[in-house]
Amino acid sequence: MPFVKIELTREGVTREQKQQLIKGVTNLITDVLNKDPHLTHIAIQEIDTDNWGYAGEQISVLREQGITADKK
Repeated sequence: MPFVKIELTREGVTREQKQQLIKGVTNLITDVLNKDPHLTHIAIQEIDTDNWGYAGEQISVLREQGITADKK
């Protein structure tokens, strides 16, 4: 029984985007590992940006400085 946990900062990920993640990861596990999708579990945990840090700084502070994780 595969279990995949996805951790994201709580920054407006939509229900539809979460569904795409769940479907995409499930399909990947099925294709690569030949696992039954009905036994594959995906958990998405959203973490407040005050509770996530990178390079010694809170993500919330980095966002205030205009630093994002968006593709250029």
